[in-house]
Amino acid sequence: MIFVTLGTQKFQLNRLLKLIDEYIEKGIIKDEVFAQIGNSDYIPVNYNYKQFIDKEEFDRCIKDASLIITHSGVGTIITAINLNKPVIVYPRLAKYKEHVDDHQIEIAEAFAKKRYVLACKENDNLSELIEKAYSYRFE
Repeated sequence: MIFVTLGTQKFQLNRLLKLIDEYIEKGIIKDEVFAQIGNSDYIPVNYNYKQFIDKEEFDRCIKDASLIITHSGVGTIITAINLNKPVIVYPRLAKYKEHVDDHQIEIAEAFAKKRYVLACKENDNLSELIEKAYSYRFE
């Protein structure tokens, strides 16, 4: 299962949710996907989701996931790393009103530089990173 988690901040990350839907529809993602969509207003069509989940369900999703795709939420990143889960960080961007500034890019790049995660920059192909994540040697 791929677990997509967007945290509880007041900002949306519709861009990622739409992309996941598109990948499932096109058969690029064949795995089951579950998302915690937070305050996004895009409603996934091709996968299950909840707006918010409690800590127990969150921990279970992280544990059961074969891959975590997350915004640059440090708590989520560290939890996944500690469980040796492959992580793709998809930073929120200010220009899409996903956050007030672009600090999430810096967080993603800092973790990626140490090979703890794969960072999906705006011009990166997320589907290629998903494929790479299953064989990438995370530190």
